[in-house]
Amino acid sequence: MNRTIEPAAAAQAKACCAATYGSDVAALLLDDSYHPGGLALTRRLADRLALRAGERVLDVASGRGTTALTLAAECGVDVTGVELSGANVALATGAAQSAGLGNQARFRVGDAERLPVDAQSVDAVVCECAFCTFPDKPTAASELTRVLRPGGRVGITDVTVEPDRLPPELTGMGAWIACVADARPLDEYAALLTDAGLTVTHTERHDDAIAAMIDQIEARLTVVRMTARARADALGVDFARAPAVLAAARAAVADGVLGYALLTAIKPR
Repeated sequence: MNRTIEPAAAAQAKACCAATYGSDVAALLLDDSYHPGGLALTRRLADRLALRAGERVLDVASGRGTTALTLAAECGVDVTGVELSGANVALATGAAQSAGLGNQARFRVGDAERLPVDAQSVDAVVCECAFCTFPDKPTAASELTRVLRPGGRVGITDVTVEPDRLPPELTGMGAWIACVADARPLDEYAALLTDAGLTVTHTERHDDAIAAMIDQIEARLTVVRMTARARADALGVDFARAPAVLAAARAAVADGVLGYALLTAIKPR
């Protein structure tokens, strides 16, 4: 199940993801929460985890803090966001202060494969549309388990793929950044969590969410081309190739090759 990735390639993938998702262009192309399903799916995940006021929650790959701030405001939990992009950490921290949630939501730079969090220190972990980008997924899964207290819960939403059926347009570094190239089938995500010592408690499909995000990106690319072409070019956005990539992604969703899923797990007591 584990696919060996050379350290240099893993470092490049992490750096590219951090640079891309910390950029203004990503903010223009994606919705506020940066993942398929948006805040509606975040709230669905919170419901499945039965988050309670006062619980300590870790948001892994917290981006600009939308998920963490939503959980803090609506569930009353105390959230720490860990994010590889320093630019996103600064933006999330500012957003928490502006929302009056600075004492309830905090953010720090950190790698999901070496979480800067004490063992057995949190009640729940959330990770939205990011686990698929972690080069060493078994180590990341072990880190999620390590930081959870016994009885703690994990909730993930993520891209799913049938890797042997991915079209060539959806491979390579660009596809990795887009959360596709190293995504896994739902049962492989479940197996990764199980191998790390967790018990999977629930899974459900949300394939319509990724189809809707493809439509959104296609529409927003036109806006970015007109308003932020230079910044997009600097990040490697290929406007000439984009229609073919989006068409391939849309066809992959229709064929069941590409999708989106939610899964939860618990750490045994």
